[in-house]
Amino acid sequence: MLNLRLPLVALLLLVLSLGGHAQPPSVNNIIPKPVWVNALGKKPVPVTAQTVIVADAPFQEQATYLQGLLQKQLGLTLKVVQGAKAAGNAAQIYLKNDPSAAPKPEMYVLQAQGNQITVKAKDVPGVVHGLQTLLQLLPLQKVKTAEVAAVEIKDYPRFAYRGMHLDVSRHIFPVEFIKKYIDYLAFHKFNTFHWHLTDDQGWRLQIDAYPKLTSVGAWRNSTLIGHFKDQPARYDSTRYGGFYTKDQVRDIVKYAAVRGINVVPEIDIPGHSRAIIAAYPEFSTRPDTTWQVANTWGMYNRQNNVLAPNSQTFKFLETVFGEVADLFPSPYVHIGGDECSKMWWKADPKTQAFMKANGLKDEKELQTYFITQVAGYLAKKNKKIIGWHEILEGKLDTTAIVMNWGGAKEGIAAAQLKHPVIMSPGKPLYFDAYQSKDPKDSLAIHGYNPLDAVYNFEPVPAELKQQNLGRYIMGAQGNVWTEYMGYPSKVEYMVFPRMTALSEVLWTEEKQKNLTDFKKRLQQNMIPRYQFWGSGYFKDFEKWTMANQ
Repeated sequence: MLNLRLPLVALLLLVLSLGGHAQPPSVNNIIPKPVWVNALGKKPVPVTAQTVIVADAPFQEQATYLQGLLQKQLGLTLKVVQGAKAAGNAAQIYLKNDPSAAPKPEMYVLQAQGNQITVKAKDVPGVVHGLQTLLQLLPLQKVKTAEVAAVEIKDYPRFAYRGMHLDVSRHIFPVEFIKKYIDYLAFHKFNTFHWHLTDDQGWRLQIDAYPKLTSVGAWRNSTLIGHFKDQPARYDSTRYGGFYTKDQVRDIVKYAAVRGINVVPEIDIPGHSRAIIAAYPEFSTRPDTTWQVANTWGMYNRQNNVLAPNSQTFKFLETVFGEVADLFPSPYVHIGGDECSKMWWKADPKTQAFMKANGLKDEKELQTYFITQVAGYLAKKNKKIIGWHEILEGKLDTTAIVMNWGGAKEGIAAAQLKHPVIMSPGKPLYFDAYQSKDPKDSLAIHGYNPLDAVYNFEPVPAELKQQNLGRYIMGAQGNVWTEYMGYPSKVEYMVFPRMTALSEVLWTEEKQKNLTDFKKRLQQNMIPRYQFWGSGYFKDFEKWTMANQ
């Protein structure tokens, strides 16, 4: 018997779930907003347990992926067959490898009419993007019959690089959450997961040649309590750490590849290396010292965390980056290069002697020397380097990709030097910054990056557009530093809905963006999706805006 005291919306959802039939969601609510949508005005396409997923050979893994997504969302388990084996009159969802219909990288064409839904693409990312759009055209509930509006969609991204970062050094997260995070990226049509694996507070990757990186460098004896600025500083007494085995990494990389996501590892050098020198003091400027893995944040010019330039160190770097290159199929490896304290090099006679012997006039040139050496090691493995914008402090060749966490000025400078640039400015793309100015809000590092600041961000600075240098901007990335994110739901709270806003910034042409319309789609499409995922998210995004500065 129905409970007639249920709210009307809940009652309607209950009736729908019991009756097993749901109307198709609006094609106008898709996030990120597609390039071109044509509602055909015909009968919607039914999807039932008898519907068959038919996939061309290159997309078989994506067919199985879609099967799982539909089972979770609709409660329907559809049969998967390869292209030529499709038979009978059953409705079909056809994943078609068709470069002529979808000639651009990551492009898809979705057509729904009659009893067939077709997603055409020339590559795996393209077909995955089409599947994510299809999910948004289906009801978010268990049904016996779902309907997809009769529609044709042609869609492709504005930028080639669309990334989200996650720091696992300050706080480490289980493999299950890393996969969930990758699922979030795939749904939002990102194509890159930047995995920040090493830093002062912990080394998180198994390296066979140097086992103490994980037996020693992966563990700190305590962690800062409260905010970095609190005085006096307080620490817990809990040993904290962990690392990912190579088998776990291979599993995650494969998982991401099925979803069209490239995993870019970051091994941060020559600064941010306290975990390295805790494990191997001989690579430090003070090899006679016993170092501890950092238990606080913000080491720059406060505690020694740099590598010393010597033969042992460079052998170490070549070996480590060789293992990393063999483990990750990504064409890129991120080598950090940021916030490298020069004072420890200046104070070390052996470092100064190395600089003199190699004709390096100052510590900036020494930093460049490190970057160039590692770039050379990786080039032998057919990899290109990405580094934070500080790698340009010395002269560097233009094969390096610059990830700019500064402002427009630093991005412009890198592009004018003809470096490919990924824009990742602290304002507004650091998602560890506050989303509100409520003093009771969950702890964050500093700064204020509300939703509208993210949505209104334009990756290509006006000056580069005027100089016709916009082509050097590969795209942009949201960064998630986890000093104050000790558990998965806090990460979710900090990234949603800002990640959703960034997805549209990077996918949709600037002239098609509209903040009011985006917020409507966010409320109608994405808030229910967050809830369906069981994800944390920041609820007061309407209240806290740039007007609160």
